[in-house]
Amino acid sequence: MLNASMTIDPAFRIAPVHRRTFGSFVEHLGRSVYTGIFEPDHPTADPDGFRTDVLDLVRELGVSTVRYPGGNFVSGYRWEDSVGPRAQRPTRLDLAWQAVETNEFGLDEFMRWAHKAGVEPMMAVNLGTRGLAEAVNLLEYCTYPGGTHLSDLRIAHGATDPYHIPIWCLGNEMDGPWQIGHKTALEYGRLAAETGRAMRILRPDLELVACGSSHHGMPTFGAWERTVLEETYDVVDYISLHAYYEEHDGDLPSFLATATDMDAFIDEVVATADSVGARLGHNKRIQLSFDEWNVWYREPERPGATVPAPQPGERWPQAPRQLEDHYHLADAVVVGNLLMSLLRHSDRVTAACQAQLVNVIAPIVTEPGGRAWKQTIFHPFAAMSANAAGDVLRVEPVSPTRHTDRYGAVPVVDAVATVDEESGALALFLVNRAVDEAVRVDTTLRGLDAVEVSSCVSLYATDGDVYATNTADDPERVSLRPNTDVHLTANGLGVELPPVSWTMVTLTVRE
Repeated sequence: MLNASMTIDPAFRIAPVHRRTFGSFVEHLGRSVYTGIFEPDHPTADPDGFRTDVLDLVRELGVSTVRYPGGNFVSGYRWEDSVGPRAQRPTRLDLAWQAVETNEFGLDEFMRWAHKAGVEPMMAVNLGTRGLAEAVNLLEYCTYPGGTHLSDLRIAHGATDPYHIPIWCLGNEMDGPWQIGHKTALEYGRLAAETGRAMRILRPDLELVACGSSHHGMPTFGAWERTVLEETYDVVDYISLHAYYEEHDGDLPSFLATATDMDAFIDEVVATADSVGARLGHNKRIQLSFDEWNVWYREPERPGATVPAPQPGERWPQAPRQLEDHYHLADAVVVGNLLMSLLRHSDRVTAACQAQLVNVIAPIVTEPGGRAWKQTIFHPFAAMSANAAGDVLRVEPVSPTRHTDRYGAVPVVDAVATVDEESGALALFLVNRAVDEAVRVDTTLRGLDAVEVSSCVSLYATDGDVYATNTADDPERVSLRPNTDVHLTANGLGVELPPVSWTMVTLTVRE
């Protein structure tokens, strides 16, 4: 067995835990909306057509914020199509995902759904095929009290009170050549700045997110952030980051280490943003909105990965099965580690959205007219959302390393902790990246007295299969299991981590 050690000290505080770290994402893509969160004919549907079985799972997942309506979809979005009487809404072609959009579920439905789910909405505006005027009109429709054409239109549609939408994204992935209305950094930066300034005339209290790079490997990464922030620094509060990870060519060790790439990505964007702020003489610090992240397998031959593009002359499908990844145990361990990375950077990452919520690369899966169940990746997210509270503590494990082809030598053990002074609760989150070796971790508590271990649970391959998945017929094959290899010591805590595992230990402590 391998051995590792660490020290937890309440003096090593990074930042408060931000509830927005536990955000998610709903896009008009595949079955995310239709037969996902919205299915009027489903046995569990409420009067608004929302699947209550899914609503229950969303609440259990602990989602705080939901970004809407995209994603690539937003760059062709005409918000006016999605409000008013459903029978009068136009059916449109969605160029982003080559599908038919009926607009049966639209802006007002999303806001009602968000209220029922108890989540904060994060709205994105179309800066691909539209611009400043349409963004301001959408803002007026949503947030102005009444007495104008657009605000009275919202009231006529049944929403007497303005919608509370504090955070807005100025477009989506505008650096990507795949994006409808793709722009250069300067073109996008100037448009985002003009749009943000106009929106702030109506609502000075808005929090605005500028588009950063679509992923760490973009050829314009770094230069894009620099140019965009030079144009928008005094207007926006956030720059966005997006990252998706997958196992390549059976290289499990590298896959388990992908949180190291997320750590580097965050650090590099922080450095770029701060260098722009210093050069411009600004005192404020730009925050990071990691508003798309997850494991996503993009090989065309993978089951559920995508549907073939329609051929010329063919009708486009409506809500096809797209990007319906079936997650396994190793995926869940990586997702838990990625969320640990976000938590570790809470001094700058103050908003994040796992993409997406239902069916599309999602922790929740449904069948039309049938059951809903939890994917493996549901469990670490729900556990961290429920237990991470108070302040994030910096933890630096002393750990063996293992070589990976993609990232070089990486620590076998990664960890982050939170402590809540009011409740006296400490939560320690750990991952063992070793493929076939358990690790004993000895933790010294300094400045804290452990009263008792409240719980210790691990996500690991109980049957030895790191590629085990959950299904409708076996929805709990992979889930958090009690870990009894934990005990208090004279100085703190000892716990054993199984190979390829994610673990949460909660303790009652006093300072």
